[in-house]
Amino acid sequence: MAIDTSPAPSPQAAPPAPHPHGPALSSRDRLVLFVLCAAQFMVSLDFSVLNVALPVLGADLGMSHSALQWAVTAFALPSGGFLLLFGRMGDLFGRRRLFLAGLALFGLASLLATFAWDPASFLAGRALQGVGAAAIVPTGMSLLTTTFPEGPQRDRALGISGTLLSLGFTVGMVLGGVLTDTLGWRSTMGLLTLFALIVLPLAPLLLQESRTPERPRLDLPGAATVTGGLLALIYALSTAAERGFGGTDVIVTLVAGVVLLTAFGYVESRAAAPLVSLPMLRRRTVAWGNLAGLVTFSMMSTVVFVLTLYLQEVLRLSAFETGMVFGVQGVLSVVAGMYAPKVIGRFGARRTLVGSLLGQGLFVATLLGIGESGWSAYLATAAVSVASMFHLGAIVAYGVTVTSGVPDEEQGLATGLVTSTQQVGITIGIPLLGILATTAPDLLTGVRTVLLIDAVAVLAAAVLVFAGLRRGAARA
Repeated sequence: MAIDTSPAPSPQAAPPAPHPHGPALSSRDRLVLFVLCAAQFMVSLDFSVLNVALPVLGADLGMSHSALQWAVTAFALPSGGFLLLFGRMGDLFGRRRLFLAGLALFGLASLLATFAWDPASFLAGRALQGVGAAAIVPTGMSLLTTTFPEGPQRDRALGISGTLLSLGFTVGMVLGGVLTDTLGWRSTMGLLTLFALIVLPLAPLLLQESRTPERPRLDLPGAATVTGGLLALIYALSTAAERGFGGTDVIVTLVAGVVLLTAFGYVESRAAAPLVSLPMLRRRTVAWGNLAGLVTFSMMSTVVFVLTLYLQEVLRLSAFETGMVFGVQGVLSVVAGMYAPKVIGRFGARRTLVGSLLGQGLFVATLLGIGESGWSAYLATAAVSVASMFHLGAIVAYGVTVTSGVPDEEQGLATGLVTSTQQVGITIGIPLLGILATTAPDLLTGVRTVLLIDAVAVLAAAVLVFAGLRRGAARA
């Protein structure tokens, strides 16, 4: 918080009016926010920067087309599977300590992937990147929410973090194409190494240690069931995106994931120190906020995926032109992220969340007007950009909704749920809906089908979240 060095008012002078958006951030606060947001942006970038480089990468390392999915899955499995476990470990053993360990591991893993000499070494680097990301994301969010007090400062910090998180996915698609065409696919992994080298030296100087005052035992049965369940579920959905849901391995791991997550709920109901506090999940703000986050992330990532196919396969735009479409989306997302905290401050997180979901759903619905003519590119650019602005509002509002009113000692649990929702949402949206577009006899018809389901899902979530949070507010 900034130190006020202005002269003290005279006894007759009226006290200064409070700043409408809360106290300004000090220089140190801004540096702390830079470190935490840069780390989150780096992880988000990793989800998409490699996508357009996969064909070149496969040819260079001798990976078959069917094996290329593992370049994505090897990262997604640990990054989504270990989030809750590492979020709780940060609460117990030190968030700063685990955050720094995750950064170091991520940087070394990116270096390994950059200089990979065969498929095994590359996939090992990607898997270790995922483990590092699973440590960085929940501890970084916990450090953010415990560093900035609840209110305008935290809303502003979450707004910047949410903007960069969403922007990283889009920027990664643009940068991936440019870097691959100019410097080769290895430069995409080298970029992530560079990010880690910038953030890692600054973090120990700026971040203070944060942990819960008590030191309860780690819930090992809960950790085993939830981690195994998430790993199985993410594997099944990621594999289904490439081969469909009919494969034996997909069915077995999907069933195993459901069984393990069900067992996790049973274990947590009886654990003395649960990994996830069931009373916290009964909070309407946590439950409905995370539902909103899951829907907004999964559905928006699906829109980006199917539009990428549509722009290049139907409208025959080049990779560069397609990147420019999403570049416009990225710029407007930054604008939305800047103003989202102010909107929340005026209308409240609940109204902002519901309104943002409605806006996202409605503008995704306008994409149903796309066709094969050239003007459809302009419609797609405008609609996806405005939908993304509402998407950013939903991201910031759901983060504020879930973490508000949660004690500092439980922020790791709350932010672990928030970040798990983000990563799982990004991971499951494309397999669940994207396959309808890629397997349809006519790609345009398949894309429209996906967009229709997408819009209906977001609008339905808006109604459910409105009703759920309204009942909670009435009871309170």
